[in-house]
Amino acid sequence: MKRTPARRTSARFTPGARTGVAIVSVALLLTACGTSQGGGTTEPTEAQTALGAMEGSVSLLAWPGYVEDGTNDPEVDWVSAFEDETGCTVTSKTYGTSDEAFSLMKTGDYDVVAASGDASLRLVGAGDVAPVNTDLIPNYEGIFDFLKMQSWNSVDGVSYGIPHGYGANLLMYNTEVVTPAPTSWDVVFDKSSAYKGAVTAYDSPISLADAAVYLMTHQPELGIENPYALDETQLAASVQLFKDQRVNIGEYWSDYLKEVQAFETGDTVVGTTWQVIRNSLAEGTPAEVVLPEEGATGWSDTWMIAANAKSPNCAYAWLDYIASPEANAQATEYFGEAPSNAGACDFTVNPDHCEIFHAGDADYAAQIWYWSTPIAECLDGRTDVKCTDYSDWTTAWQEIKG
Repeated sequence: MKRTPARRTSARFTPGARTGVAIVSVALLLTACGTSQGGGTTEPTEAQTALGAMEGSVSLLAWPGYVEDGTNDPEVDWVSAFEDETGCTVTSKTYGTSDEAFSLMKTGDYDVVAASGDASLRLVGAGDVAPVNTDLIPNYEGIFDFLKMQSWNSVDGVSYGIPHGYGANLLMYNTEVVTPAPTSWDVVFDKSSAYKGAVTAYDSPISLADAAVYLMTHQPELGIENPYALDETQLAASVQLFKDQRVNIGEYWSDYLKEVQAFETGDTVVGTTWQVIRNSLAEGTPAEVVLPEEGATGWSDTWMIAANAKSPNCAYAWLDYIASPEANAQATEYFGEAPSNAGACDFTVNPDHCEIFHAGDADYAAQIWYWSTPIAECLDGRTDVKCTDYSDWTTAWQEIKG
């Protein structure tokens, strides 16, 4: 996936989490993911048991907008306070897609990575990240419970990181063209021909899970229980839905600014979006968003520590700091997503930020399936069938786009 930070003055998002997802064992995950995703050791690293002296520096790899030190905007800086408190000088690099992050972590140049769910299990399976001892991170206690120990940030009851922020992949529509107001994803799938040439979809293999969520309701005979755990038949059905949609697509999007422009000009009238995109539209643009009745996919990003981090103590210090109410509020509001720490709601610039984003709303959260890396060992717990993995999804997405 690729994301760009929102404008601070209007950054808002709708969050959610899916609980009860099966957690696979370390051994099975490494077998299923380590070999198929290309490289890395398959020997799990032990979690750190105690903190030592700070090393004086820490190298971070993150989405744009996650590590702001005032360089981009003098008024946007949560890094300097960390450096002053810990003595750990921060160097950082941004990346544009989860695939890029996965590749960069193999260089060994980074102590910490902020990974989305379509990369986190690949990093675990490749042996590129280490288990995280949450006892060494006091601010972990303030994280919403429904974000902890989920399939995208833990394996076999072992934590592999600290939740950062989260959001939902919503349906946006032009209120003058798409009438009546849609309540289902059918307007971009089975009924997309009504908007031929003006439909959009997020440009990533993980988008196949959007089709799977739709099929869970409309083709229950497929037996999909988890949109990231698809056997060959289930994946084929999801792929076919996107192939049927393809003729009606105006353009796929990965840069949110391009989708903003497309909705403002009317070139796009319906498709997948984020709340921050709706909030960034020019005043008067006839567009609204909805969480469809089938539910939706979403993301919950995780701060993870490199298996061979050169500065593990500063890395732990960063994970604790960025999970603090104050820093978590700054980072997630700036980017345009819900905070992971309940206490962050007291520190947002917009006092309505958490309400607008449904932060901490477990009922709303239950409608969302967070991105998780598809692996051969089915995430829904099935053992009588082999599931398709991320490489299968990548191949399928390339076939869809042609």
